[in-house]
Amino acid sequence: MAWFKRTQKGIQTKTEDKKDVPKGLWYKSPTGKIVDAEELEENFYVSPEDGYHVRIGSNEYFQILFDDNKYKELDANLTSKDPLKFQDKKKYVDRLKEAEKKTGLKDAVRTAVGKSQGKDLVIACMDFRFIGGSMGSVVGEKIARAADYSLKHNIPFLMISKSGGARMMEAALSLMQLAKTSAKIAQLADANIPYISLCTDPTTGGTTASFAMLGDINISEPGALIGFAGPRVVRDTTGKELPDGFQTAEFVQEHGFLDFITPRSELKKKVNLYLDLILNQPVRN
Repeated sequence: MAWFKRTQKGIQTKTEDKKDVPKGLWYKSPTGKIVDAEELEENFYVSPEDGYHVRIGSNEYFQILFDDNKYKELDANLTSKDPLKFQDKKKYVDRLKEAEKKTGLKDAVRTAVGKSQGKDLVIACMDFRFIGGSMGSVVGEKIARAADYSLKHNIPFLMISKSGGARMMEAALSLMQLAKTSAKIAQLADANIPYISLCTDPTTGGTTASFAMLGDINISEPGALIGFAGPRVVRDTTGKELPDGFQTAEFVQEHGFLDFITPRSELKKKVNLYLDLILNQPVRN
């Protein structure tokens, strides 16, 4: 005996009346929390239930940090070349074209200058979507030029790192960027220009070995992955099991490599509070 019985046979909705659920209406965090995409954006792309900080790019960070989202982008059209004629499964030039088409970005970092709480600030922000935020010649050059802009105009510099490390398709040319960016940051220090390093998820490889850990203060978002080599490499090299939370921002701070961790909703306030204090300016509310 059937418990239920259809009064009409077949699907009653006409094909032309069916609607697909548009992509991007909802976001599911790693802990399984569901949040409306519009609510997520209003909450600085942080899941309100579990505090998970969703990965965002330069557009979103500029919107958060610059007053009224107004800024002047620096060296916007700088693009990578392929002097080594690198080819693995596909040519490097083809990967660059695909990444640019997919992301709308020229490379893995964007630099800009604008006002943050009324004060001039230069920001260099990496984008993980462009070949894993890898650091090639253009990344190093744009960071160096942004530092030069800070030096010339005596403006504080904020670096937002989000990277998988050096770009293997540029080999030694990529590794040279570690020295170049570190030298520029040393010039900022000599000129007493504040340099803040913000580590976001993930900050690894050559970025960690250079500009990401050279800030006058090194700060991070909650839960960000920060390290040089991956956990598997570290475990295999040391021959030891790794502790819980290894390479999370909280673990890194506990061991003295970060000054503080700030949620994204307080990022603009905390950055400017530090600048006010170090520049001996009245603290703004």
